[in-house]
Amino acid sequence: MSKLTDRTARRKATVRRKVKAAAGGRLRLSVFRSSKHIYVQLIDDVKGATVASASSMEKDMCGKTGANIEAAKTVGKMIAERAKQKGIKDVVFDRGGYLYHGRVKALADAAREGGLNF
Repeated sequence: MSKLTDRTARRKATVRRKVKAAAGGRLRLSVFRSSKHIYVQLIDDVKGATVASASSMEKDMCGKTGANIEAAKTVGKMIAERAKQKGIKDVVFDRGGYLYHGRVKALADAAREGGLNF
């Protein structure tokens, strides 16, 4: 591994370890941010299964770029709606080693406005 990927993997593992310790039976809201899109999943770590997911690549977002704050807000609202449909209110936020800033923060704020508690 190169030094950059090693540092990134270590940072991501540190965040994930702390999030899982603080979860207390709640689902994990995991974020992945690429240069062109943003993805989010609700993961049940006990079962090892994804409960719900949303991304900027879905048909609702067709024709729009997924690499901006507006797209992140839309994805945050979508995941909050899907969680509400499944009866999920309380989650723990896993920023995945990314800084809590920009698109990641916008997604988190939109999910909170949609009714998720974290």
